[in-house]
Amino acid sequence: MTSTALKPALTPSRVLIYAILILACLVYLVPLAVMLLTSFKTPDDISTGNLLSLPAAFTTIGWEKAWASVHGYFWNSVRFAVPAVLISTAVGALNGYVLSMWRFRGSQLFFGLLLFGCFLPFQTVLLPASFTLGKMGLANTTAGLVIMHVVYGIAFTTLFFRNFYVAVPEALVKAARLDGAGFFTIFGKILLPMSVPTIMVCVIWQFTQIWNDFLFGVVFASGDAQPITVALNNLVNTSTGVKEYNVDMAAAMIAGLPTLLVYVLAGKYFLRGLTAGAVKG
Repeated sequence: MTSTALKPALTPSRVLIYAILILACLVYLVPLAVMLLTSFKTPDDISTGNLLSLPAAFTTIGWEKAWASVHGYFWNSVRFAVPAVLISTAVGALNGYVLSMWRFRGSQLFFGLLLFGCFLPFQTVLLPASFTLGKMGLANTTAGLVIMHVVYGIAFTTLFFRNFYVAVPEALVKAARLDGAGFFTIFGKILLPMSVPTIMVCVIWQFTQIWNDFLFGVVFASGDAQPITVALNNLVNTSTGVKEYNVDMAAAMIAGLPTLLVYVLAGKYFLRGLTAGAVKG
């Protein structure tokens, strides 16, 4: 059989599907192209050209000003996003393991109550969380933001890991128990190495949610402790004189680059991890 015989026929329906996909790509990529082109323009170039026109002369002034304005807040976001992602993923993995392999009386009720946290909007926890962090002396601190995002993310990470672990053959765990493996040995040496796709799902999910969060950042942090999302909002809304759209666009690109980088590096695991455990459990 020749290689040409393996190629799908270019039918009208397939052409229509490709056309729709290309159109969808353009719809999503045009705003990104506008942002990127604008970030390399001067204010005069922006006022005289159209949105998709190339800069008359590429300049990085907008990026330099944007980084000077938001770099401190950028590192604030890194300081609370990274530990919050790691802690919530680790706790979710342990919870999912316990709820799927070491079920106890009331475990289903516990899992149901934990899932309830997935449906709680951020606004419902602002007042009690503010009161609690104030009593703990963690108001307006990076540690307070870490705690908030860990607590709010555990419900999601537990769900992801539990759905993955229920699809693991029970015979594998029983055999490990018969060989003398204990609770943490089974988890650390058998199940955790199998969980890379689900770990990547949790990392992508949590990092995206935490990095892009605005509400918790504006409520539970203030001044120099605020994340980059709050700083970006302040930068866009407090400009004086001539509006420097190149700076605003560059700052928006800086704020979005970390999540884009995470998707590029770990995106291939995302769908695989989401569908893990979809058949069983």
